[in-house]
Amino acid sequence: MSITPVILCGGSGTRLWPLSRQSFPKQFVPLVGDKSLLQLTLARLAWCDNPVICVASEDHRFLVADAIEAEKISGQVLLEPAARNTAAAMALAALLARSADDADPLLLFCPSDHHIPDAAAFARTVQQGVPAAEAGAIVTFGVVPSFPSSAYGYIQQGDDRADGSRTVARFIEKPAPDAAQALLLQGNVLWNAGIFLTRASTLIAALARHAPDILQACETAMAQPRQDTVGQIRFVRPEADPFLACRPQSIDYAVMEPHDDVAVVPFQGQWSDVGSWNAVAELSPADGDGNRVTGQGHVLNARNTFIHAPGRAVVALGTQDLLIIDTPDALLVAQRDHAEQVKDVVALLSQRKIPQAAMHRRVARPWGWYDSVDVGERFQVKRIGVKPGASLSLQKHHHRAEHWIIVKGTAEITRGKEVYLLSENQSTYIPIGEVHRLHNPGKMALEMIEVQSGSYLGEDDIVRLEDVYGRHSDATDKK
Repeated sequence: MSITPVILCGGSGTRLWPLSRQSFPKQFVPLVGDKSLLQLTLARLAWCDNPVICVASEDHRFLVADAIEAEKISGQVLLEPAARNTAAAMALAALLARSADDADPLLLFCPSDHHIPDAAAFARTVQQGVPAAEAGAIVTFGVVPSFPSSAYGYIQQGDDRADGSRTVARFIEKPAPDAAQALLLQGNVLWNAGIFLTRASTLIAALARHAPDILQACETAMAQPRQDTVGQIRFVRPEADPFLACRPQSIDYAVMEPHDDVAVVPFQGQWSDVGSWNAVAELSPADGDGNRVTGQGHVLNARNTFIHAPGRAVVALGTQDLLIIDTPDALLVAQRDHAEQVKDVVALLSQRKIPQAAMHRRVARPWGWYDSVDVGERFQVKRIGVKPGASLSLQKHHHRAEHWIIVKGTAEITRGKEVYLLSENQSTYIPIGEVHRLHNPGKMALEMIEVQSGSYLGEDDIVRLEDVYGRHSDATDKK
């Protein structure tokens, strides 16, 4: 049995705003202890034989790489030129897996943002589906429902199969609350978790039968993908133009519903897609009044209140049935029964061009991070952290000068033709138009304060001359 785990890392997680945003979706956010859902997913699949394949967007490539490195596993990152839903993402992964020495491994497709505490039980369930997958079926894993949820789709089970799985009688869209109650009373239904086990060749053949246009676009895009390696992580980039022409469709509509050989295996363990703040709240223990608190939250005379406050003291006094989510630049206070409408808040903020709809104050970069501390007319202050051994790009700016003050570690500064070292409490000045670079030559993190001044301080005022991460001058990748 040779299984290749494929983790689908797309999705924006708008229902977990303001913690999850377009630039830093929920799968990368530390939500359980100090680990992200992606890290937990990687750890849960460590028993698989083959290196992991993560399918992600270009914007999140180094967030995925950081998670792989943190879990100390081997893997590669398949970068979608744009989001085209799960059918295209899974097609790319199947084509990549088949291209490796004409292999035809079993592929275990898992979302990156689910929480399954009992990893051993999950592994046993997957192994129960291996005989059906090896016989040519597409196996899906349904979760035994614990309450009548209208947030999930359902799978109605059919007859027993000789391989120990069951047939799928039908897939059911997310039902209304009363319909969900009726389904549970009827029995024989499972929540659709969106987890699949299949041979690469089986999936490719199913796509050729049911969605040939999607498969053709992906085959063209994967004919000559670009590849590069940063550290121990290999990045695979399909050709953009044919993939952009691919129509977006979920694997459920494209393949699972019309296909005639789909098997299902029930999963009995605890599972959550962590799709709302109510679901996040359930991950924390409750006190005697039903309050759940993480970070620096405090409650007094409150009931059924959830507080997420990682950075500062947040107090709920006399509240009931509230969700309180605090971040450095945005605060959400919502009634618990409105949790599913948080995505509408994001849409409203986006329509009003509020930057917090998509971006955090602290922004991850391949070399580290930066935090926008303060901004005013003709100035901006940022705190910048650089990983050991990492470098910002060699660059210059047309409209701003920069002062750098080192507050932690040692910095190697390139300024014009000069190269010199700075340590804590030392500073330097980068004039407008001067070519410069910041490098961390040490074994500990480097932190500095950057004060920008000038007539224009936008992120697109950058001419990138050289970059070890293969980026170009644009408005999406500062430094």
